[in-house]
Amino acid sequence: MEQIMIRCTIMRGGTSKGIFLHENDLPQDPAKRDKMILSIFGSPDVRQIDGLGGADPLTSKLAIVGPSSRPDADVDYTFGQISIDKALVDYSGNCGNISSAVGPFAIDDGLVKAVEPVTKVRIYNTNTGKILVAEVPVKDGKAQVIGDYAIAGVPGTGAKIMMDFAGTVGAATGKMLPTGNVKDVMYVDGVGEIEVSVVDVANPMVFVRAADLGLKGTETPAEIDGDERMRKILETIRAKTAVLIGMAATEEEATLKSPAFPMLAFVSPPQSYKSFTTGKEIAAEDVDLVSRLMFMQVMHKTYAGTGTTCTGAAAKIPGTIVHEVCASKDARVRIGHPAGVLEIEVETEVQEGQVVLKRAAFGRTARRIMDGYVYVPVNKV
Repeated sequence: MEQIMIRCTIMRGGTSKGIFLHENDLPQDPAKRDKMILSIFGSPDVRQIDGLGGADPLTSKLAIVGPSSRPDADVDYTFGQISIDKALVDYSGNCGNISSAVGPFAIDDGLVKAVEPVTKVRIYNTNTGKILVAEVPVKDGKAQVIGDYAIAGVPGTGAKIMMDFAGTVGAATGKMLPTGNVKDVMYVDGVGEIEVSVVDVANPMVFVRAADLGLKGTETPAEIDGDERMRKILETIRAKTAVLIGMAATEEEATLKSPAFPMLAFVSPPQSYKSFTTGKEIAAEDVDLVSRLMFMQVMHKTYAGTGTTCTGAAAKIPGTIVHEVCASKDARVRIGHPAGVLEIEVETEVQEGQVVLKRAAFGRTARRIMDGYVYVPVNKV
């Protein structure tokens, strides 16, 4: 027996794709578990040629799912961002897109009882210690796949899954505003002093005005990824934020050991641009703000689900940079991202002078692509 056989499912969740594993099928020792996971993905290797990774941050994602350890949740879920070129599994945050596939996975694998027409799955995310609620359409005892809901960045349509992240405030820091301020000022080489807003909902994020960086705000992934100077500036801001909110001791540590979180977005007021995936014109009146999200030191080709939640919440906090550029005055916030538009419902109320998040829900689709076994050589575990 030169290879170990492990149950494995490949699922698309939103605009990401991940490897789903059952918690009980993995070693309990964290070091052995991570070594096995890296082998499953084929990391470190820029092509991930000897594993299941897709050589892209949006397809090098992991979900570990198992019975819940808590009475207020149906399943436990751990997210891992697998580094492509380093032997690293980053557990420091969550992924909203992959989260949207956890409910269907749990229902179809019998971890949660199927209830028609909609099964509410309460998901305990171990990374953040927060509860997510997935509203999954169900048909004939299985998660529904076919539907008429479309999301930018995914071809075709599917069954709409509503994800409510209202319970994820302070996911990493315990506070909606980790610094206690709606704006902070930091000094960045090559830019000078710059205003930022740091918000922690679903995942911590730092927001900056596109104009303050000399950007239009409608840049494509190729434009930013090909600009080494700008990528360095953006990563510096992100790394400085990680130190500011206590997620890393130094900027170097933030880049090496927490490359995924906090995330960074540069935002701008509504403006017209073309989807880089379809070439379709996106009109200024069809968005409430334009945002570009950096993830794993490159631009996200669409928009992260947790980033959607955090951006939507930030838009409803008076004084933040996002609030200032956002045109929406009601519960709906439409975010213009590189591939199209993503809408989130955000409901807040003020209690004792503080903004309280009551609802932060957005639609996703998900689909099981493959079930089977993945083989790991015994000399790699």
